[in-house]
Amino acid sequence: MVQKIISMAHSPTLSTVLMVEKVLQDAEEVVKIAELKRRLPKKVMHSTLLTVLDYLQISGKIVISTKGILWIYTSRKRLNEIIERGIEL
Repeated sequence: MVQKIISMAHSPTLSTVLMVEKVLQDAEEVVKIAELKRRLPKKVMHSTLLTVLDYLQISGKIVISTKGILWIYTSRKRLNEIIERGIEL
């Protein structure tokens, strides 16, 4: 029960989630957590950052591997552009 109260106290705000998303999207490469922290415009507590990364992974926007974090989400607009240029089989 105490753990839930502690983790709730450090829940990320929407602005924090959006800030992390933008940095990962703009990176266009695998980024380690330490590098991600350096690229963020504002400091984020480590536990809060891990919560954001868990959310992004569960929602299918990032992949976390031993080499780092990679943004994999493609917006529907971008996906439609790719489909239009594709070859029908």
